[in-house]
Amino acid sequence: MKKILITGGAGFIGSHVVRRFVNTYPDYQIVNLDKLTYAGNLANLRDVENKPNYQFIKGDIVDAGFVDSLFDKEKFDAVIHLAAESHVDRSISSPIDFVMTNVVGTVNLLNAARKLWKEEYSSKRFYHVSTDEVYGTLGETGMFTEETAYDPHSPYSASKASSDHFVRAYFDTYGMDTVISNCSNNYGSHHFPEKLIPLAINNIKNNQPVPVYGKGENVRDWLWVEDHARAIDVIFHKAAPGTTFNIGGHNEWKNIDLIHLLCKIMDRKLGREQGTSAKLITYVTDRAGHDLRYAIDSGKLQKELGWVPSLQFEEGLEKTVDWYLNNEDWLNDVTSGNYQAYYEGQYANR
Repeated sequence: MKKILITGGAGFIGSHVVRRFVNTYPDYQIVNLDKLTYAGNLANLRDVENKPNYQFIKGDIVDAGFVDSLFDKEKFDAVIHLAAESHVDRSISSPIDFVMTNVVGTVNLLNAARKLWKEEYSSKRFYHVSTDEVYGTLGETGMFTEETAYDPHSPYSASKASSDHFVRAYFDTYGMDTVISNCSNNYGSHHFPEKLIPLAINNIKNNQPVPVYGKGENVRDWLWVEDHARAIDVIFHKAAPGTTFNIGGHNEWKNIDLIHLLCKIMDRKLGREQGTSAKLITYVTDRAGHDLRYAIDSGKLQKELGWVPSLQFEEGLEKTVDWYLNNEDWLNDVTSGNYQAYYEGQYANR
């Protein structure tokens, strides 16, 4: 039996990865480590929380003593590391938080794994999940590949770039079996509503302004989160040590075009006259250092490991809207802060 530590497993992407591994690999013991900050929500995992091969532990990867003792006690065979501060706007207002979690926290995990595994890495693996934002920005043409030079422009992307470098350094210096993936923007269910798509869905539903940075000309490559979780599964099991893979949907959208499509879908789902939701679009001052365009070339992942996206964006966006409209209690709990009481009620006496 493999015992796998998944960090940040109560977050948006992490919860989808935890769910996939718990359900797909009943012989694996999955340990979900999460600090339960504002974006960590154990209600995301209600459907697996009582599975025999799932365990939740609350803790902070910045605490090196805690991380060391956890590894010593649990004897993990592998790590899938997703825990991160990830919201660019928050990184601009408080960069040190991103340094501590994304850089120091990653190094703490690497050190603990190295101590436990004692350089016997043949059956061990440290998988670091990163972002395409480490590559900086693109013009109107071209795509990020695994060979693109790093050029981060925000405190968030700088902290993720740093953590990527540390992971590679542990492969080169200590021979640790590490792999890295850099992914484009994700969308789907259980996404904390400070990010563009869930924020727009929630605001449209409540007839609130839908903020769009600048003129909405920024371009992003969107990937359905369940396709990302499936890619992580494939990379974890099949990638060669020391390799990096880009994960993307080949699905570029200008922010303003995405919002207009979302408005049309919401009008139809809510029974509103077409054009009603578009009137809520409000242009706001652009974000400092806002990258113009991201686009991922995931050809290496497709060619070497056989992964391809499963959904077209329009279909995935329909599924996403349906989920939020059918899970209003989840959305209301998140926006009100009530979700944070779920941990106390579910785990306080365990």
